[in-house]
Amino acid sequence: MPTEARLTEGVRLALTTFTTAPLRAGRVDRATAGTAMALAPAVGALLGAVLGGVLLLAGAVTPPLVAAGLTVGLGALLTRGLHLDGLADTVDALGSYRRGAAALKIMKQPDVGPFGVVALVLVLLLQTAVLAELVGRDAVAALAAVVAATAAGRLGVTLACRRGVPAARPEGLGALVAGTVGWVAPTVGALAVALLAAPAVPGRPWQGPLAVLGALAVAAGLLRHLVRRFGGITGDVLGALVEIVTTLSYLGLVLTG
Repeated sequence: MPTEARLTEGVRLALTTFTTAPLRAGRVDRATAGTAMALAPAVGALLGAVLGGVLLLAGAVTPPLVAAGLTVGLGALLTRGLHLDGLADTVDALGSYRRGAAALKIMKQPDVGPFGVVALVLVLLLQTAVLAELVGRDAVAALAAVVAATAAGRLGVTLACRRGVPAARPEGLGALVAGTVGWVAPTVGALAVALLAAPAVPGRPWQGPLAVLGALAVAAGLLRHLVRRFGGITGDVLGALVEIVTTLSYLGLVLTG
């Protein structure tokens, strides 16, 4: 496939995978998937710009907590709640203390167990609390924080899809995207997200980049553990990484000291 066509199909796949963008399904193969996973942070930045704008607009006419809750809810709607579902399934599997096929079987069950419920509640509460705090910052800082954290969450997916990380199953999203991304995309993505985060904390331009890079470092360690437990990555693992990195980035952006 010509480079231009692969990029076009990769953009289409990235948008339909990470958002509810009303686009027709295009070509889906490992080459296209690799391009889509490399572009995941860019899609995250675009989604973050939308969510940041909603937060600022809602914050101008509603209390901060209401504006934050609306923004978190919209984020779930614009992603079909897939990342939250992946988080719940992954934490349930981890909480079972099972490995390999037994853990993967738990992840495929349609119900959500107690570990998954606690993880969902904690992540949603933390994100809402942070966004409520961001409403009090100037518009540039608040928008930069939401864009950077949302992009960082999707960069976690890019990292998980790099070469050398296997799929846990021979089918599914994990099998399609595992090992499709080289080291250039994660490196460039990390630098870009760090730059996006620089204006997020007024008077402390170092804190934003440190927050997102620290969240990604935690994600790298968690990914190694998940691969050992499950045998590789799955679509649920990717969704869990999105929510965990996003939440940790948010927390790092509001820490004071």
